[in-house]
Amino acid sequence: MYNVRPSLIIGFHGCDEHVADSLLLQPDVIRISRNPYDWLGHGMYFWENSLERALIWAREKEERGEIQKAAVVGAVINPGYCFDLLDATYIRALIEYYRMMSAFHERYSLPLLRNKSPRGTDHPDRVLRFLDCNLLEYVHKTTFAKWKREMINKGISGVRVFDSTRAVFREGDPIYEGAGFYEKSHIQVCVRNPNCILGFFRPRKEQDYLRYLETVIQTSGSDPCLIHSTHPCRDTT
Repeated sequence: MYNVRPSLIIGFHGCDEHVADSLLLQPDVIRISRNPYDWLGHGMYFWENSLERALIWAREKEERGEIQKAAVVGAVINPGYCFDLLDATYIRALIEYYRMMSAFHERYSLPLLRNKSPRGTDHPDRVLRFLDCNLLEYVHKTTFAKWKREMINKGISGVRVFDSTRAVFREGDPIYEGAGFYEKSHIQVCVRNPNCILGFFRPRKEQDYLRYLETVIQTSGSDPCLIHSTHPCRDTT
């Protein structure tokens, strides 16, 4: 009953500037990531409510020469039927899917993939998530196959195909000695169903609201407490 997330999410996608411009000009052309090490399987990735984290990620890619100019595009997302790994229901489900996938690999003598750190690094963050990506793709493909089988055999199915995947990730170094908080921790949303992306936008720069109020008041020449008769500063006695 509570599996569909009813609220909208603001997500930020770090990318090259030309990709951001393309998404704004052609929002129906969604860029799907299909890397074998994607953290949440295949889809379009967003940092949930974290413009700064998306920009840091894009700038790191620019420094490595992987993109030309770092940029961020925002999106309004309806996660729909979400495989949400912040929910205990889906954590338990993923454990069961792992058992199923492991049994399949064992039956056919197939090795399981492993999460790895990039070559030449000794950081404990295993950012190349081959195992996790393979498992989540197994979840989605198994679910879709079951839905398709029921539709063929019965003409109707009670199986629901997932629209998105969401998870929190602990990443980076502790922010102080003995800390349980890490410098790059974040929530990622991976959108599989393009219809979940309601629109893209170019993020605005934050303005100094108090300075703005001072400017408005000085321009109007009015006492802010007299602007509206119901304002709590106005003495109505």
